[in-house]
Amino acid sequence: MYLIVAFAVTILVIVLAWRGVGATRDSDDAFNQRPRPVRPQRPAPPRVVAPDDDPEFLSEIDRRLRGEDKSG
Repeated sequence: MYLIVAFAVTILVIVLAWRGVGATRDSDDAFNQRPRPVRPQRPAPPRVVAPDDDPEFLSEIDRRLRGEDKSG
């Protein structure tokens, strides 16, 4: 029984691999015949600087910790 199942699975794998190779060749031929449509590109989102990465913020915190802040 196991031999029949193993044989069937082997045949299935071979058939799927054969179809996969054929599909790759067909898609390559179709790709060469038709120009590929150009996809619109999204603009890159603006870079956001987190407070702990902002040098101005870090120097402000440093001044406050040293007691150099005269505002309060």
